[in-house]
Amino acid sequence: MARFFRMEVLNAIYELSLVPLFYDGDLETAINVAAAVNRGGCRLLEFVNRGDRAVEVFSALEHYLCKEDSRMILGAGSVLDPYTASLYINSGASFIVGPMLNPEVARICNRRKIPYLPGCGSASEISEAEELGCEICKIFPGEEIGGAKFVSSVLGPMPWSSLMPTGGVDCSAESIGKWILAGAVAVGMGSKLITAEDVKNKDWKAVEDKVRGALGYAREAKRNKKPPAPGGK
Repeated sequence: MARFFRMEVLNAIYELSLVPLFYDGDLETAINVAAAVNRGGCRLLEFVNRGDRAVEVFSALEHYLCKEDSRMILGAGSVLDPYTASLYINSGASFIVGPMLNPEVARICNRRKIPYLPGCGSASEISEAEELGCEICKIFPGEEIGGAKFVSSVLGPMPWSSLMPTGGVDCSAESIGKWILAGAVAVGMGSKLITAEDVKNKDWKAVEDKVRGALGYAREAKRNKKPPAPGGK
C-alpha cells in the first residue's frame, strides 16, 4: 500500500517541479542516492524498472525509507504493463511512470488511487491519458518530439494539461528554465542529474548539490513565468 495519498504526491510534484529518476541494482547505492536527493531538498524519487530483480531492490528501498526517511516519496518508472505496475504498487510505490500510455496501467493505478504519469508524444495521447484519469503526462522523449516548443504548442489549445518532459533536460538554469517557461509543471531528470560518474565515485555530495541546484533553477523559472491568461493555466 502506498504511504502517500494521490493528492500528496501530485502536490509535491507541482511544488518541487522536479522528479529525479535513477536505477541501480545495489541497495546500498540506492539508499545513498535517495538520501542525497532528500538532502538536496527533493522529496521525490523515481526508481526505474530497468535491471533484473529491480522490484526486489525497490521493495527493500521502500521498506528502508518507511522506517528511516518517511518523508521521501518513492515511485516506479519505466513501467510498461499492468502486471509490472501491480508488482510495484504492492511493493509500496506511491506513483507509477511509464515511457508510453497503457490504459490498463491507468485503470489499475486509479483503482488504488495512485498517480500514473504515462509517456505521451502527441496531443491525442495526452488527451487520451487525461480521459483515463492521468493528472500529469510525461512528455517523452522530450527533446526528440519537439522540445519546449511542443509543450507550449500543446498548451495553446489544451491549457488545462499538466506536462512533465523527460529526456533532453539538462541540469542547467537555461535548460530547466526553458521547459518551465514553456508551461511544463515539472521536469524529469535522470543521468544528467544523478550522473554515472558521481555514483561510481560515491560522490553523494555532488548528487545533493546538483539536486539543490536543479530545484533552484526550477523555482527561479517559476518566479519569472508570466501569469496565465484568463481561463488558462
